[in-house]
Amino acid sequence: MIPAEPFGEGEGRWRELARQALARLLRSYGTAQFDLCEDAVQEALLQAYQQWPARFPDDPLGWLIATARRRYVDRARSDARRRDRETRATLLAPPVAPETAQRDDSLLVLQLCCHPDLPRSGQVALTLRAVAGLTTAQIANVYQIPERTIAQRITRAKRRLGELGRLLPPPEQADESVTAVLDVLYVMFAEAHHTTAGAPPRDADLAAEAIHLARLLRRSVPEATEATGLLALMLLTEARHPARVGPDGRLTSLDEQDRALWDKELIGEGIRLVEQATPGADPGPYLLQACIAALHAEAPDIATTDWVEILALYRLLEIVTGHRNPTITLNRIVAQAMVDGIDVALAGIDALEADHPGLPRLGAVRAHLLEQAGRPDDAATAYRRAIAATVNLAEQRHLRHRLRRLSDAHT
Repeated sequence: MIPAEPFGEGEGRWRELARQALARLLRSYGTAQFDLCEDAVQEALLQAYQQWPARFPDDPLGWLIATARRRYVDRARSDARRRDRETRATLLAPPVAPETAQRDDSLLVLQLCCHPDLPRSGQVALTLRAVAGLTTAQIANVYQIPERTIAQRITRAKRRLGELGRLLPPPEQADESVTAVLDVLYVMFAEAHHTTAGAPPRDADLAAEAIHLARLLRRSVPEATEATGLLALMLLTEARHPARVGPDGRLTSLDEQDRALWDKELIGEGIRLVEQATPGADPGPYLLQACIAALHAEAPDIATTDWVEILALYRLLEIVTGHRNPTITLNRIVAQAMVDGIDVALAGIDALEADHPGLPRLGAVRAHLLEQAGRPDDAATAYRRAIAATVNLAEQRHLRHRLRRLSDAHT
């Protein structure tokens, strides 16, 4: 569990310190001791939370690592009492020389959590726990599955890493697990950008963590176009945040955002990355989404957006992902409404709902299309159904605002 802010540091700083300390212990004692290392870091974090407000250390990371090492040795010795002398020596002797140089091992821990011998569900759950610092309950909320199931996935993943008994992977092996790492980073950023509970609607620290890790990954595998694409997608999405969430915390949809508030620096960097990655590339899902985000970023308003190109990109994205992601299809239908008309889009919504009746945002998109079609009564009914179907508090608030505005305009 990542503690709160006892001395003015943001939660993102706690996550960074915890991740670095965990990486240093794993380097020292090996991944076979993942569970012991993580427990030791958590205990050190708790001690820091209690002591630092009174006396802040000159070297917070060094303090945390030293404390976590002591906690690890205490735990290992306790376990060793039930084992023979040979096992005790293996636990307490670092398999590699201790490192004194400051380095960012975040990507290496991320690679370890995305080890190819772990199932995808275990990779994601363990990464969100060990790298992103989310609690088991938060991860369960992301996937809307029982907390006990997530806890079991994390436990099995740790056990499997212990069975493998490997050290942290060297940086040059980053490309071996790049697909899994990309997928996990995407999940992290998606949760940060649109939190499951919606209170708050956005996790700024988690978004910064995801972008930081995406930058590290791209530096490790500069030739991987999907790594560049994901970083560009994150930057272009993050650039819209100042206009997406108002001062009152209410969400603002793309068609109503003040684009003057968009972060021009992030947009410029994101577009440059897209332009670097696309020539001659065999586009994957992240690069295609980045291209779509770039088209939105370059348009001065909704009316002048190149919807024909966006629709074409969404159709290609559906093909690349094997038509397995209904959210992509929903986004394609939104673009299709701008190109082929609302009636065509509403027919697409009907077909999509038949196959995926519980798809998030589907009801909200239907309500918006009905409102645009000049059918206020049907739109109001659709808004009420969408409000009842969503558990996201920020989304509920946004939909209620749209419903009130629609009602006021027709009374």
